[in-house]
Amino acid sequence: MMEKGNRDIHDRIHKFVIRVLKLIKHLPKTPENMIIINQISRSATSIGANDQEADGATTKKDFIHKYSIVRKESKETDYWLNLIADTNERLKPRMKELIAEGKEIIKIVSSIMYNTQRNNRMDK
Repeated sequence: MMEKGNRDIHDRIHKFVIRVLKLIKHLPKTPENMIIINQISRSATSIGANDQEADGATTKKDFIHKYSIVRKESKETDYWLNLIADTNERLKPRMKELIAEGKEIIKIVSSIMYNTQRNNRMDK
């Protein structure tokens, strides 16, 4: 369903998810961090899975639905990343670029959704 120009969002999301998964390997395994690790690993991997499902969508409605999940899970991942940064001082410097990339993905996905919805209205 996605156009070739948007192809790089798949690569960006994939690389982002990998970076998040690598980051959580470096978190101290405290009881608090274990909760965060569980939550962020679920939300981050959901971003990638739903991005792939959106890419295979057969209708614009399904595409928008899957990307709404990508956006929601991206926002949740942003929350967990900020929580990690604020509670793990040693990792905080490393987190800035990762958090910024997550916010960029949210903006891009929101823009893709908006443009798809706008084009859908124009098609009718």
